[in-house]
Amino acid sequence: MSIKSDKWIRRMAVDKGMIEPFEADQVRQTERGRIVSYGTSSYGYDIRCSEEFKIFTNINSAIVDPKNFDDSSFVDFRGEVCIIPPNSFALARTVEYFRIPRNILTICLGKSTYARCGVIVNVTPFEPEWEGYVTLEFSNTTPLPAKIYANEGVAQVIFFEADEECEVSYKDRAGKYMGQTGVTLPKA
Repeated sequence: MSIKSDKWIRRMAVDKGMIEPFEADQVRQTERGRIVSYGTSSYGYDIRCSEEFKIFTNINSAIVDPKNFDDSSFVDFRGEVCIIPPNSFALARTVEYFRIPRNILTICLGKSTYARCGVIVNVTPFEPEWEGYVTLEFSNTTPLPAKIYANEGVAQVIFFEADEECEVSYKDRAGKYMGQTGVTLPKA
């Protein structure tokens, strides 16, 4: 298994549509000013968060059950900045749509800018032949409200190429999160 470089990422994104929209370079500044960077890095791709959020609330005193999730536990929010309440979390989705090749597995890690503020970004691996917008989870571990900036970098995807193709891919298994288009809640 090998980690893929910026050159490979650019080729796969352009030739195979692996990442759309795709930014070939690292973007650190826009017309709005300095931002949390996104785009191609040396050995990965820094993904952005869209303006679509689901903020967790305990207003209905529901029990969090991954087999029977109550979607009334979230408040839908759309905007350029999401404020996550203290000791709470929010879900979002990426700006980018991914199509993962059959011989690739990704690991996604939160950017240090957010980690240093007590905001942890959690994303599960993108399995071989999975495709869709990625659902992101932001945990605010602090006793203070925390900001998440839409359309800016939030996490880095690292691509691993296997020595051989997997026998059964996510697509072959008809995985339940295949082709997700919005912020997707747990499915039993």
